[in-house]
Amino acid sequence: MNILIIEDEQLAAEKLANQLIKYNADIKILAQCPSVKKSIEWFQNNQMPNLVFMDIQLGDGLSFEIFEAVEITCPVIFTTAYDEYALRAFKVNSLDYLLKPINSKDLAAAMDKYISSPWNENSTPKQSAIAYDKVLKLLTNQYKQRFLIKVGTHMKTIPTENIGFFYSLEKATYFTELGGKNHLTDYTLEELEELLDPAKFFRINRKYIISVAAIDDMYTLSNYRLRLILKHCSDTDIFVSREKLHDFKLWLDK
Repeated sequence: MNILIIEDEQLAAEKLANQLIKYNADIKILAQCPSVKKSIEWFQNNQMPNLVFMDIQLGDGLSFEIFEAVEITCPVIFTTAYDEYALRAFKVNSLDYLLKPINSKDLAAAMDKYISSPWNENSTPKQSAIAYDKVLKLLTNQYKQRFLIKVGTHMKTIPTENIGFFYSLEKATYFTELGGKNHLTDYTLEELEELLDPAKFFRINRKYIISVAAIDDMYTLSNYRLRLILKHCSDTDIFVSREKLHDFKLWLDK
């Protein structure tokens, strides 16, 4: 079994490596990466390991930033010194964790669970990325800052502040930049509701989540319905649902 350790404390990394080898002498520690930058470089230049042990808070940032730069398709066991509230967040999202300092009994239990559980085989990269985003928001009280997209053979990130609205179309979800460019995203509107800052984005109906900057015009209709015209949107039948109208007006008036 090939394992990668991402940990910025050298002594902690060495102790974990020794504990893993004591658990199973056949385990091979591929590397010990001390930072977000070094971890990204390692993934870009090496084959995916069987398992990763990853500290959350590294010297140059949170380890979740690694997932924004490279696609990690193997299981991850996080090591963390966060409090019990944060640990509950991991349980909700079905992610394994170990509370630091790590003792051999807890490590063995986590490894036994990994070996016997099929979760690592059944989870997809999309599901993993969504789970990591949700946990990041719970741990740091931060909302999603950017979206990673593929443009031909290139990858680029779009800052959330540059997005006008998100919409669903034919069982897929897209977003439109304030400049008018459209992009496909793996997230559903329901998932985006949890990840986006509610002060900046509002879900007006089943099909649209919008920002204030995306609104070009608004029309109040006789039956108390509100029709919106969005910039760079060809859909001319966008209405705020009746049950959301009151909250939408409060959101606009902040």
